[in-house]
Amino acid sequence: MATFQPDQYRNIALIGHSACGKTSLAEALLFKTGMTSRQGNVADKTSILDCSDESKEKLTSLDSAVAYFAHKGVHVNLIDTPGSTSFCGPAIASLAAVELGVVVVSASSGIQVNTRKMMERAREYGLGIWIVINHIDAPNVNLPGLVGQIQELFGNKCVPLTLPKDGGKAVADCFNNESGSADFSSVADAHTGLIEAIVGTDDALMEKYLVGEVAMSDVRTMAPATVATGALVPIFFTNARTSVGVAEFLDALVYCCPSPVSGKRRVLVDGEKKTPVEPSPSGPFVGQVFKISTDPKSNIKYLAVRVHSGKLTSDAVVKSIKELKGTRPGHTLRTLGADHKEVEAGVAGDIVSLAKLDFHVGDTLFTVQPGAIPMPNLPKPMFALAIESKTRGDEDKISAALKRLHEEDPCFVADRGTGGELVIHGMGDAQLRTYLSRMHKQYKLDVTTRPPRIPYRETITGTAKDIEYTHKKQSGGAGQYGKVVINVLPATRGEGYEFVDKIFGGAIDGPFRVSVDKGIRIQLHEGVLAGYPVVDVKVELIDGKTHPVDSKDIAFQIAGRGAFKDGFMKAKPVLLEPIVSLEVTCPADRVGDIQGDLASRRGRPQGQDVLPGNMASIRALIPLSEVADYASRLSSITGGQGSYTMEESHYEVVPGNVQQQIVDAARKDKHHAAEE
Repeated sequence: MATFQPDQYRNIALIGHSACGKTSLAEALLFKTGMTSRQGNVADKTSILDCSDESKEKLTSLDSAVAYFAHKGVHVNLIDTPGSTSFCGPAIASLAAVELGVVVVSASSGIQVNTRKMMERAREYGLGIWIVINHIDAPNVNLPGLVGQIQELFGNKCVPLTLPKDGGKAVADCFNNESGSADFSSVADAHTGLIEAIVGTDDALMEKYLVGEVAMSDVRTMAPATVATGALVPIFFTNARTSVGVAEFLDALVYCCPSPVSGKRRVLVDGEKKTPVEPSPSGPFVGQVFKISTDPKSNIKYLAVRVHSGKLTSDAVVKSIKELKGTRPGHTLRTLGADHKEVEAGVAGDIVSLAKLDFHVGDTLFTVQPGAIPMPNLPKPMFALAIESKTRGDEDKISAALKRLHEEDPCFVADRGTGGELVIHGMGDAQLRTYLSRMHKQYKLDVTTRPPRIPYRETITGTAKDIEYTHKKQSGGAGQYGKVVINVLPATRGEGYEFVDKIFGGAIDGPFRVSVDKGIRIQLHEGVLAGYPVVDVKVELIDGKTHPVDSKDIAFQIAGRGAFKDGFMKAKPVLLEPIVSLEVTCPADRVGDIQGDLASRRGRPQGQDVLPGNMASIRALIPLSEVADYASRLSSITGGQGSYTMEESHYEVVPGNVQQQIVDAARKDKHHAAEE
């Protein structure tokens, strides 16, 4: 298969909310360019991009999918991404591989929650943006109103590059035509808006434009860079199912889409050193893994890699910061849905796949110059379930399966929570249930689930000084003896734990001072007030005493733990609870009910927006402990029409009455455990 020069590549990601038609648009592009013999359809389960059994069953994308096609001398790598906020991890990771985020908006549903979120993420990462209004044949759509809403939300730099005509059965090209008919607005006005946005980024071009001497060839040359800087956001109209507007979209990829040369340049970071990565085939190889998938039939692991510099060949030795030994990549592949075809090499600007390598999403691969290319910011998964194997002896298999799922979705994490329970974390209940179902079907592993313990933290707000503790034990033989005196002080939030040795002289031998620190660290993990980890404390070791025979490591560990427990309880201990940023989307007539329910859960409103389709978005800060059952409650209030997303915000001190309830419950659980 042919390779291209960097300026001939176009790398785009289709992003946006669920059911806006991203996959349908991708299938239309593949069919129009001859990559498929028939246009795939999500509804009848013939899509080559939604190729997993789960996606076909749910009729929605649950993972990103890579495809490619050629058009008029350019090679386009396309990534179709899931639109559900529960599966935003693969979608966000895909931004690392492209220069352009194509935000797809359903003409009937309008601007939805994930439409805004993904556009903001793409802009924050520095990508150029296109907006595609799809489903223009839907009944009762208000296309002029939707364009107005887009411009109101995202600015007047959003200018139609195409406009619907003939009742939505065709589109007018407003870039290459100065006039023409359209169902609404004006081709001439849109043409002028596009030209002025482009020439406005270059003083010399603007001077030519003002005196009527600017050539369209100059405008075409500047268009990709104008999109890359965000000064122009073209709007396209399509009906992907009938291919209306698809040809015009394809042509615009040639003249108005940033290439690896004109688009966002990545930077290789090595400590304090930052090196811009030049998209040159002759440079040293630099690439980044942005997607991992596993073939359910062969169980082969595939890595999708964006090549930023140099060439990736089968005989190269690629390394990462975590794996400096290096490994040979083997066959270099090009991916179309679930199919893979071998290519001679992956060159700067291209997207290729590798098989059977042990790298991870976000890893930067290189041959010569070490470093890491920063990934787009990924949200911390906050929805959690505690799981337990139904079959004794499957624990190791479950851990291996969870590790594989984490490799495929960076917003899915498994760890040991409070009390040692195995907890899986994700972006929503749908994601976790989907992965548990996959674990059952693919690995034959079954688990039970329950709400996890809330990850509270313990800390102090006061100071306790001169806390003395002596551990003495005599058992007939060698005894144990250790005496310590400490101060316990609060640290600034987020500083963690600090141990300061303030003993002058030999009151305690050096190795035993380390033992005191070790004992305190053990107690930090176990907690003091209610069994939760202790954070943000400072301990000063100021005095102590040893015994020439009985003093030993364990004695000073125990003395350190005892002194810390005493000091902690005297230093005004408090519990900290995780606070999440919650965004609820609901029908406008349910706003009052939602706000009242959030207030009853100690939620604090942060604002609200009116959305198209008589919907509203409500933002609030709320304790994580108060949203464990929120999915069912929201469904009850809104009749199933509401949805929500949440992201980690910060920790706050638990109110006194709530803290006492938590402490009492912890003591009760500890008492029951002791009886058993």
